Amino acid sequence: MDDLNLVDRGCCNGNGGTCAKLNVYDWLGDVINIANPTDLVEVRFKNTRKDYFRNDSNLQLTPGDIVAVEANPGHDIGIVTLTGDLVLQQMKKHKATTLNGELRKIYRKAKQADIDKWKEAISLEHHTMLRSRQIANELQLDMKIGDVEYQGDRTKAIFYYLADDRVDFRQLIRVLADTFKMRVEMKQIGARQEAGRIGGIGPCGREICCASWINNFVSVTTNSARYQDLSLNPQKLAGQCGKLKCCLNFEVDTYIDATKDFPSTHLQLEIENGSYHFQKADILRRIYYYSKNGDQSGNLIPVSVDRVKEILQSNQKGSKVSLLGEVPEKKPAEEKIVFEAGSTRDTLTRFDDPSRPKNKKRGGNSRRRNNKPRV
Repeated sequence: MDDLNLVDRGCCNGNGGTCAKLNVYDWLGDVINIANPTDLVEVRFKNTRKDYFRNDSNLQLTPGDIVAVEANPGHDIGIVTLTGDLVLQQMKKHKATTLNGELRKIYRKAKQADIDKWKEAISLEHHTMLRSRQIANELQLDMKIGDVEYQGDRTKAIFYYLADDRVDFRQLIRVLADTFKMRVEMKQIGARQEAGRIGGIGPCGREICCASWINNFVSVTTNSARYQDLSLNPQKLAGQCGKLKCCLNFEVDTYIDATKDFPSTHLQLEIENGSYHFQKADILRRIYYYSKNGDQSGNLIPVSVDRVKEILQSNQKGSKVSLLGEVPEKKPAEEKIVFEAGSTRDTLTRFDDPSRPKNKKRGGNSRRRNNKPRV
């Protein structure tokens, strides 16, 4: 529908069907619907909120259609994001909202009157959020209202809030209901969920993961950084939400497996010419870097992990090795710079085959060289 391009519900350029947050590629789209004979449909609402409904009316729905769905109370307006067999696979990962133990229904494709009322409700969300923040501040509640989502029929609004501690917002609900004349639902979210709702670009240059594909937020600890031998710098390890970056968990298993046979970094290496203590590690290259005790120059000596094991075994037996066994640093090969004349690079004969015999001169040219008159 053309009206979809006029509605911004947390998607790219208002195109809700193709560029929504947490969008799922339907890789079963060209397969006949066999596993999902009941025709379950995934519907997206504002930002990252999705739910699953039953298409009892056998409507011909495609991703991007605006539909009116059953709500409690009244009805809501959403955008179809997924149909077919893949919906069952998505429901295994996400919890669907039920009403009396059954999935809610899709009433119809949204009419123009439904869309107009829906757009009017959307236009009130920002003002409602600012006013609700003022009310929470007047009630001296230690919380932040991050977003407001109106239901399609304007009978209910969901207030998303952040709070570090437990908040008694019963008085707040009564004041909000009297102020806006509608049913109020409070839903607590975390800092990562708020970042996913707002969106943004990460330091990697891509859209932040919580806004593009992450829907299950696993706790991230500083141990993930320690396993990867990263500097514990809060400014570099924290994301836009102020918490530790979710991507710290992406490769931590690889580093844990790689360091299973690594020796302890707290033990010193006893060599005949002195003692060496650990400085840092290159885990994937299996190299430890050591410096000599008392050496203030800051020189780091690379030693392979296998060599470190051999030295530690010798030290446990009470003997010292004569050589540390440094790993030779590979220097990049120097590229020879070849200078070429610019005139030969752009000549017309640069593609000619030099081994090919040249054509004989025409007779007219030879006559001119012999100063013979032209016939």
